[in-house]
Amino acid sequence: MAEYRLVSYRAPQGARAGILVQDNVYDAARLCGDDAYGSMLGILRDWRAAAGLLKKKAANPGRARSISLKKARLLAPLPDPGAIFCAGANYTDHMAEMARAQNRPPGPNMKELGEKPWHFVKTSSSVIGPGALVKLPAYSRAVDWEVELVAVIGKAAKDLPVEKALDCVAGYTIANDLSARDAMKRDKLPATAPFRFDWVSQKCFDGACPLGPWIVPAAQIPDPQKLALKLWVNDELMQDSNTERMIFSTAEQIAMLSSRVTLHPGDLVLTGTPAGVGMPRGRFLQPGETVRLWIEAIGELTHRVG
Repeated sequence: MAEYRLVSYRAPQGARAGILVQDNVYDAARLCGDDAYGSMLGILRDWRAAAGLLKKKAANPGRARSISLKKARLLAPLPDPGAIFCAGANYTDHMAEMARAQNRPPGPNMKELGEKPWHFVKTSSSVIGPGALVKLPAYSRAVDWEVELVAVIGKAAKDLPVEKALDCVAGYTIANDLSARDAMKRDKLPATAPFRFDWVSQKCFDGACPLGPWIVPAAQIPDPQKLALKLWVNDELMQDSNTERMIFSTAEQIAMLSSRVTLHPGDLVLTGTPAGVGMPRGRFLQPGETVRLWIEAIGELTHRVG
């Protein structure tokens, strides 16, 4: 199978969708002869046909013009995503570390309690690409890191059973679900108040979702539940786990979401983060630091903090 990656890159006319083959970036629309493929969203909206055509072109790009990966300015692979769904409390090792930090015994997780996957949302303005600078929000002094596997939706989906849920996934990428921990709660409200949690301030500030560096087609990742993932702040390894430690699998999450809403091409599902976040150790991101994220079979995403 011809391996390739889907990228978005900066061209003179703006953001363009590209196909990365080895170290060469080809303009997707020109290579495939379809102007609709000029954007990543255009490719995803036609994913059923695009997947086969892209595979064929990646295997034999012929004499098509390309630029080297070193010279390409990569953007977030999907600069204009649809809905961004983010799983909370979805790794066994992360739940254990948070219980220790709160001096409480580890209890049954949501799945063991018979609950369903739980998600919040981020805004599209949260998304930035590889190498970008995340400006820490002025209202927070406790921005935390969270490496996450991302499923990119490539086919409209509603009421999917778990065994067919991955059929709507076009590919996978990496995200850092940045979280302003000190903006999590409004302390003047009682713990029982429905408005106590401030999800917008905590999760949706500009740059709160570094994404990339590319999308790996789902056909090249046969099992999203067997992927190592790591995160470093500067050169210090903070997170080191495996997607097999998810409480709810990627398929279970997508099935649950599709039972509540229709998923559309260009939607993103962030599947949760493992142990190693900063909150339990009281360590948060500082201006001048670099964050590096890696997921097996996908690659490495780096961004800066300012």
